Amino acid sequence: MTAPVEVSWFAALCDDDYAYLGVPDPSLQSSWPHCRDIVLTADKNGFDNILLPSGYSLGIDSVAFAGGIAPLVEQIQLLLAVRMGEMWLPQLARQLATINQMLNGRLTINIISSDMPGQTLESEPRYQRTREWMSTLRSILNGEAVDVDGEFVQLNLDPPRITEGKTCPPFYFGGFSPAAKQTAAEQADVFLTWPDTVASVGKTVGEMSDLASSYQRTLRFGLRSHVIVRESESEAMAAAEQLVSKLDDDIGEQIRQRSLDTASAGVQRQVELRQSADETGFAEENLWTGIGRARSGAGAAIVGDPDQVLAKIKAYRAVGVEAFILSGYPHKAEADLFARYVLPNLDHGPLFT
Repeated sequence: MTAPVEVSWFAALCDDDYAYLGVPDPSLQSSWPHCRDIVLTADKNGFDNILLPSGYSLGIDSVAFAGGIAPLVEQIQLLLAVRMGEMWLPQLARQLATINQMLNGRLTINIISSDMPGQTLESEPRYQRTREWMSTLRSILNGEAVDVDGEFVQLNLDPPRITEGKTCPPFYFGGFSPAAKQTAAEQADVFLTWPDTVASVGKTVGEMSDLASSYQRTLRFGLRSHVIVRESESEAMAAAEQLVSKLDDDIGEQIRQRSLDTASAGVQRQVELRQSADETGFAEENLWTGIGRARSGAGAAIVGDPDQVLAKIKAYRAVGVEAFILSGYPHKAEADLFARYVLPNLDHGPLFT
């Protein structure tokens, strides 16, 4: 029997919410009330987890938001994005341990390895910093003393009391450069990939499984994608077309360039996927790349009626994907639609309990 999949939603903490892509709507701009309502909607609808993204110039802080929302959620896990190197490591460890306690152990961590605001590092040293931070952070959150004299981490201290007897929350991590893949193989628990053809995702799963095994480790796999589901295929297509109907391509380019990872290998693959699509924007059946016109990261959506969306998710599951981090525009409304049309027909549950 196939194991359940983890189905997560997305809280738009980084100003990434629209009724019309590329057209700012003050009511959808990231704020405590707006993002709180997205998380509470996902919790009420039975999603297993929700990604709280991290950005500097856009939106609100992910760690502060997690501390505020943790007492308000009932069953959902939080996938909290943290940028390696942005905070003093012992401080970050205590914050994460505290939030995990508030959630009764329902914290998961999305490791981010992009440049620090105002700084630029080449790929190799940046991922070396990430590896050192991940390794040390895991040790502290496992309640272990650390004695590290690395290139980026120099730290000798005992763990704080709050981590005694605890296990580090799982690390979700994505990246497509050689250095990123090595980092994932060595340090991550879940490797995240962005939307791509089913065959390409399957190839990534195989490659990363082999790489992890060379370190005597096992990875699990997740897919970060948008979704547009409606009662009929024609209604889903109409919703996709409406979403980009007011998008100016120059504005879309400006939105893509606001991200700190615009030159990454993963972003370049999303550009290639969009360029390979047919004249309607589909890279393959039910995989629509129109969203990538105004987004530097995950740039495609699963689009269709409930049966088509369910079949696409099962196709990705068949090639090794065990976790899905989904989103849609506007995020609160699309969470309701996915929960109505698809979620009840999916065998799902948290990847880690």
